[in-house]
Amino acid sequence: MLAGVSVDCYVRLEQGRDLTPSESVLDALARALRLDETERAHLFALARPQRMPVATPNTGGDATVRPSVQMLIDGLDQPAFVMGRRMDILATNRMARALLTDFDARPVRERNHARWIFLDPATRDLYVDWPVVARDNVAILRHDVAQHPDDPRLRELIGELSMASPKFRTWWAEHDVTTRDSGAKRYRHPVVGEMTIHFEAMRLADDSQLLFIYSVEPGTSSHDAMRLLATWAATQDAEAAHESTRDVQPRRQAVNKGAKDDR
Repeated sequence: MLAGVSVDCYVRLEQGRDLTPSESVLDALARALRLDETERAHLFALARPQRMPVATPNTGGDATVRPSVQMLIDGLDQPAFVMGRRMDILATNRMARALLTDFDARPVRERNHARWIFLDPATRDLYVDWPVVARDNVAILRHDVAQHPDDPRLRELIGELSMASPKFRTWWAEHDVTTRDSGAKRYRHPVVGEMTIHFEAMRLADDSQLLFIYSVEPGTSSHDAMRLLATWAATQDAEAAHESTRDVQPRRQAVNKGAKDDR
């Protein structure tokens, strides 16, 4: 017995099976397990899921970012991006693309942070503490499942990662939960080297969207690396624009030549 709840009852609760424990029982269980606020909220979500009709599954309409939000992150000198439900990446700025990967260049289905972490081998070199980052991704998805149990795209993502990654399967079975708020990560960028970056996550007017802004401590080697990254990103953009111009000119010349031949 744990906080007056039988082992069988607890297992059924964890599995999301039909139970209606009282709030006092859930509170006692949360205290006995020493759950933090995120874990406690997850417990209550498991015990009292807000089921939606099967005919109208909750797929989440969070794929569009307001133009004002895109303008905001484009105006920032540090990496910033917007993450939606299922850890989908909905918008990025130039610095985020330079630090992480160019999500905008990927097919829409591939613009997902968890899918990128587990299926792109480059992330294991980019993140110094890749196992910590990967496990956090699993815990975030576990939290999202409790909040949106009828999201078919979320179930599809979890199924795909479970099939493709043994580590994902192992960590998913641990039932850890977490949310995205703030913290620090260590990177090993292929161009500018190692840096420690702090992040803050802020919820936007659309409750399913989070704005992430990254920063570095002034006067540190990480700050120097971030400045170098900004220079490199600007150079990459300039080179891409130049190549685009070079591609356009031959086409214009061909069109003009064709027009003259017609005359």
